[in-house]
Amino acid sequence: MQPATGDDIESRGAKRSRNNSYSSGSTYVIEETETQWTSWLVPMIVVANIAVFVVIMYINNCPKHQQVGPGGKCVARFLGRFSFEPLKENPLFGPSSSTLRKLGALDRTKVVYDHQGWRLISCIWLHAGVIHLVVNMLSLVFIGIRLEQQFGFVRIGILYLLSGFGGSVLSSLFIQNSTSVGASGALFGLLGAMLSELITNWTIYTNKVDNALCCFKISVAL
Repeated sequence: MQPATGDDIESRGAKRSRNNSYSSGSTYVIEETETQWTSWLVPMIVVANIAVFVVIMYINNCPKHQQVGPGGKCVARFLGRFSFEPLKENPLFGPSSSTLRKLGALDRTKVVYDHQGWRLISCIWLHAGVIHLVVNMLSLVFIGIRLEQQFGFVRIGILYLLSGFGGSVLSSLFIQNSTSVGASGALFGLLGAMLSELITNWTIYTNKVDNALCCFKISVAL
């Protein structure tokens, strides 16, 4: 067996150093890899909002109360009791305001004087019409799924409910003479989280202007 020469020792040391650097580099890559969550809460919220709207239209039953009340004819009467209120009463293709109030729309008088605080939450799940519902749900899918994949369903669920509750409180304070429904407050909370994430990680985005314009378009749509 021949003794190891200086060249052999140097070559072995180089191999070991390369192996060590490779292992440390691979460890760094593993640590930097973000956990990608599976989005299921946001799709469930979308399905729940659509189901609630269908129930609202069933309860509204436009043909029945339009027969005994004033006003024009129901829109899309071929839908039967799911047909929409006359456009003069609801241009968003939805139920009557009395039906929304009965089912939990935000009304400051009922919240403050009748102690119906549950309306601060129930109004988040109600929508004034098909147009209102479609705009809100498309915005929720675009913003919420991405955030849920990045931060998980627990954080996004809590943020959605707290933002919706906060929006209801502000609406009851500043919009005192009208009834309000919709998930706009919750969506603005998610949009704020999206903007915060964009600003925090501004340096790693390649299409900075496109992302900023996208957030602006969503805020205008809401």
